[in-house]
Amino acid sequence: MSAHTIDTKPFARFEWVLALRYLRSRRREGFISVIAGFSFLGIVLGVATLIIVMAVMNGFRKELFNKILGLDGHVLVYKIGGDFGGYDEAAKRLGAVPGVRHVLPVIEGQVIASTPVQALGAKVRGMSEEGVKALTIVANNVRAGTFDDFDAQDGIAIGLRLANLLRVNIGDTVTLISPRGATTPFGTAPRIKPYKVAVLFEMGMAEFDRSMVFMPLKEAQRFFSKGDAVDVLEVMVEDPEELAQPIAAMKEVGIPSLHFTDWRQRNASFFTVLEVERNMMFIILSIIVLVAVFNIISGLIMLVKDKGRDIGILRTMGATQGAIMRVFLITGASIGVVGTLAGCLLGIAFCWRIDEIRQFVAMLTRTKLFDPEVYYLTKLPADINAHTTGVIVFMALVLSVLATLYPSWRASRLDPVEALRYE
Repeated sequence: MSAHTIDTKPFARFEWVLALRYLRSRRREGFISVIAGFSFLGIVLGVATLIIVMAVMNGFRKELFNKILGLDGHVLVYKIGGDFGGYDEAAKRLGAVPGVRHVLPVIEGQVIASTPVQALGAKVRGMSEEGVKALTIVANNVRAGTFDDFDAQDGIAIGLRLANLLRVNIGDTVTLISPRGATTPFGTAPRIKPYKVAVLFEMGMAEFDRSMVFMPLKEAQRFFSKGDAVDVLEVMVEDPEELAQPIAAMKEVGIPSLHFTDWRQRNASFFTVLEVERNMMFIILSIIVLVAVFNIISGLIMLVKDKGRDIGILRTMGATQGAIMRVFLITGASIGVVGTLAGCLLGIAFCWRIDEIRQFVAMLTRTKLFDPEVYYLTKLPADINAHTTGVIVFMALVLSVLATLYPSWRASRLDPVEALRYE
C-alpha cells in the first residue's frame, strides 16, 4: 500500500457526503443536475406506469375470472347420448365428493325477450331457488324483488340492463319466444309465453346484465319441453385452480355416460389472450425504465468528466480507486433507488383511487372513459399483486445499480497526473 493511500472502510461517511454533494445543483454544473432530474422522473414514471398497468391487467383478469366462474360453474357435467334424466340422484352423489361445494341442475336455452317497445335475444337459465342463491354473484346483487319462493312463482329474473332496454320494471310483463316449440303437422311452432318480472339484478358485467334471464327450474322444463330432465349439472368446487383431483373423484363415483369439462377448457382462448397481453405490456413498458437507466449512465459519464479535477485531488490526498468508484456508484444508485421507491408509492396511490381518477378525467374531457358496453365491466378494476410489484421494483433497482458500474469504473481508473496536468 502506498504511503499516501488512506485505508477506509467501504461506504465510509466521506463517500456518502461527496456523493450527495455531487447530486446537489450548482450553477456551473446545472446541466448535469437537469439530466439527473430527468433520470429521476423517468424512473418514477416508468415504475409507476408499470405498476398501474400490471394492476389493471390483474384486475381485469380477476374480475372477469370471478364473474365468468361465478355464473357458469367450475365444472360442467353432461349426459352423453340424450337428456340428463335422474339428475337428482346424480347431483347428490357428485355433491358428496370431497372438495365439491354445490351441484346445480341447469336448463339453458336461447329466446327472444319481447315487449311492446323492443325485442332482444336473451339466454335463459332454468335453476332452482337453491341454485340461484348459491350463485352469490347474482343473489348478492339483487336491485329489486327477491329470490325467496322463486320455485313457487311464475315470474322471471332479468338483468337491469336488459330491463332498461326492454323498458320494464318489477311486475311488468315480458314475452319469451322460443323457436323450439310444439311439433305440428305444419312443422315446429315457436313457443310463446308471457312472464312477470319478479327480480332485477346487476352483476356488474354488462354482457351478462343485458342478456341473462333466470327462470324457475320446473317452469324452464315445461317451457323448453324437457320433461323431468335437465341439460347439465354445474359443479362448484372449493378451489377453481385445482380441478384435477375433484374431477377424478367425480369420475370414480361410477355414474355411466357422464362427460366432464372444466372452465379452463371452455375459456382457454380468452384467458390465454389476457395472459399474452399482460406479458407483452410488461415487456413494452419496461423500456420506459430502460430509457431512464440510460439517462443515469449519460448523466454519470458527464459528471465524471466534469469532476476530473476533483477526482485527481482526491487520489493525490490518498483516496483509493475503490473509494472513488463507490462515490459515483452511490451518486447514480441513489437516483435509481429513490426514484424506484417514489414510483412504487405513486403507482400504488394511483391504483388505490383509479376509478375516481377515471371519473374525474371523464368529467374534464366530457367523454365516456372505459365504456362498460365495450369493456364488459362497469368499473375500472385494479388489483395490486405483491409478487408482480416486487418483480417490477427489483428489476428497476437492479438496472439502476448496473447502470452506475461503468461510469463509476471509469472514474476510478482516472489517472490523477493526467487529471491535474492542465490545472
